[in-house]
Amino acid sequence: MIKTIQARIFPFIITLSALTVSASAAFYSVSGLSKLFAGAAFAVIIMAASLEVAKLVIASLLYQYRKNLPKLLKYYLSVACLILILITSMGIYGFLSAAYQETAAKAGNIDSQIALIETKRDNVKEQLAIYNAEKESINEAVSSLRSGLSNNVIQYTDTLGNVITTTSSSTRRALEKQLDQAIGRQTEINTRVDGLNQQLFEYETEIVEVTNNANIGGELGPLKYLSGLTGKPMDQIINWLLLTIIFVFDPLAIALVVAANFAFAQLKPKIASRETITEELNKESEVKTVKEIVYKDNPLLKHPRIQEAIKHARRAGEL
Repeated sequence: MIKTIQARIFPFIITLSALTVSASAAFYSVSGLSKLFAGAAFAVIIMAASLEVAKLVIASLLYQYRKNLPKLLKYYLSVACLILILITSMGIYGFLSAAYQETAAKAGNIDSQIALIETKRDNVKEQLAIYNAEKESINEAVSSLRSGLSNNVIQYTDTLGNVITTTSSSTRRALEKQLDQAIGRQTEINTRVDGLNQQLFEYETEIVEVTNNANIGGELGPLKYLSGLTGKPMDQIINWLLLTIIFVFDPLAIALVVAANFAFAQLKPKIASRETITEELNKESEVKTVKEIVYKDNPLLKHPRIQEAIKHARRAGEL
């Protein structure tokens, strides 16, 4: 009982699977072809949809009437079905490649934005390095000037023999003037360094925000990983993947359509032809004739015990 139910339900499951795969393949193919011929998208959609339906009909026709179709018509339909499979595969390739190109274009724009921000950041780093070097030299100059001010001492001996210690006012004024200029420059440089550090922080933050808001890493992450693993560019990897998909997608849909026809054919009761019935009847009559000859010509069958065994076998329905 369960096996009978399974045998009757399974063809419908195959049919549902065939229709699902065929419908999805048709949708991707029609969408892809409409993008390839964007100038007449609506007309291409109508044409491609009708060809998809015709392809499924041809596959069923070739299976159902494979023995009765004329050879020329059968060859033409087979070639037409193969060409339609190629057209569908081309449409699927166009649809999937367009989707990849859209994502790749977004990734390219994000990369360009990040590259521009990184260029600005590198310029700030270069200016920061120059100001830091100047800051170090000014710090050394300030230290030297302060040391000069503290050491600005003149010693001499007067007429009485006393050692007199004094400072040079002109030298001190010159050193103080230079020190004031150095401190002013030092303050200016510190202000500029603080501003450049703030800009550098803003650029780094902007890079992180652009990268996170793009949400491209999740879409192209596996491809980037495969690209790094194989050493091949992402375009080549996606081309291999698309070719693998199109060589499986539509041929699988046609195979499932043929399988559904085969499964439903198995559910039909087998009707014996007149020739088959005649052959079976002839075989039965030949067997009966042989039995009669054997029973008639074999003397051992006339033995009482054997006759009794034959009677019991006939009562049991074995003969």
